Amino acid sequence: MKIALKIVAITIFAATVYSCTLLSAAGVSSQGQPTKQVEGTLTSTTANSAVNIDHSAWTTLLKKHVDQKGMVDYKGFQQDEIKLDAYLDMLASKDPDTDWSVQELLAFYINLYNAQTVKLIVENYPTKSIKDLDGPWTKGRARVGNRNLSLGGLENGILRKMNEPRIHFAINCASISCPKLLDEAYTASKINEQLEQVTKEFINGDKNDISANEAELSSIFKFYPDDWKVDGKVNITGYINQYSTTKLNPKANLTYKNYNWGLNEQ
Repeated sequence: MKIALKIVAITIFAATVYSCTLLSAAGVSSQGQPTKQVEGTLTSTTANSAVNIDHSAWTTLLKKHVDQKGMVDYKGFQQDEIKLDAYLDMLASKDPDTDWSVQELLAFYINLYNAQTVKLIVENYPTKSIKDLDGPWTKGRARVGNRNLSLGGLENGILRKMNEPRIHFAINCASISCPKLLDEAYTASKINEQLEQVTKEFINGDKNDISANEAELSSIFKFYPDDWKVDGKVNITGYINQYSTTKLNPKANLTYKNYNWGLNEQ
């Protein structure tokens, strides 16, 4: 009996350790990266940071290989893989710390997520879906300093902790139902305006069907139910009404669309 109990205890312990490891890789922890919370209204500025990163190389690639609908020419990115690698190497050479402003950190992590996602597809192209790949969000693939961060960690352990839910409309998971990939890099000098743009475009675009009394929403709103806050309280309807051209009634019926994980390829 004692042996059986020990086996059960060991099994539970091993499962717990495995689960914690998996959750950490998927993004529960910040993976040793600094995070800062947006306090009040985010402003766009480069004046309050010890470091200002030049993301122009990423903008050049995006302008060349992403159309106005946010669809991506992955074959074109393959031909420019050397330039993509050079940009990722530049990001890897940086070591964010608390002397970086919240604006610089947001831009850095969003661009790192998007560029590494494109790199993941390029490495495995052709593919029908990012979900067909091995551990797309749990494997450490985004190099920063001496660490390899996971995409899940970047999203859940870092960006979601920065008190800026508009990041959900800025990061792109290479899928049809994702918010579109912006055709320019995020920068501290434009971060608020860029986040405002992509949020308005997403909420008022074809990923949501909104009328006064009901809305069929993107599953993004279902995936992260606690992120949509107004005055510190979770309020999906209120959050959407801040950006939607069609206002929802407070008791409007909300349902969610199926998520299309097909590749966002031109």
